Amino acid sequence: MTDEDMHAPENTQAPPANPALDNLGRLVGKWEVELAFPSDPSNKMHAQVAFDWLEGGAFVIEHFATSTWIIGPDDSNETCSVLYHDERGVSRIYQMSLDHATWKLWRNSATFSQRFEGKFSDDENTITARWEKSFDGSTWKHDFDLTYSKVK
Repeated sequence: MTDEDMHAPENTQAPPANPALDNLGRLVGKWEVELAFPSDPSNKMHAQVAFDWLEGGAFVIEHFATSTWIIGPDDSNETCSVLYHDERGVSRIYQMSLDHATWKLWRNSATFSQRFEGKFSDDENTITARWEKSFDGSTWKHDFDLTYSKVK
C-alpha cells in the first residue's frame, strides 16, 4: 500500500438496494410487541422493535429489546440468513423465509433448536407469531407467543 493509497478518499456511496430484500420492506418501521408465555398467559411483557435498512438496502437490521438481528439474503435461493446477538453474549445464526402471508425463522442445532412462525394480518399492520424450542431436534415445545403491532 502506498502513502497515496492511505490518503485516498473512502467510497462513501451506499451500495444499491438489494432486490432480494424488497419483500422485507413491510417489516421496516417501528412495532410494539406483546409477549405471552404459556406458563402464565396473563403475565404479558411489552417491547418496542425497530426494523431499519442497513447499508443502503443491502441488509435489514432489527433491534428487539437487548438483541440485534441482521438479515441478509442468499442470492441462490428464497431464504435469508439472520445473525443474532444479545446482551447475554448469545450469538446464533437462523434461516428465514418471508412470503406474502408468513414469516418463518428456524435454527437447527444438536442441543437447542428453535422455530418461529408469524402470520400477517390482511392490512400487514399486525403479525401474530409463536416461538417453539427443542432440545433434541424432534420434540418441540411451545416457548412463547408474540403479537407485533405496527406503530409507523
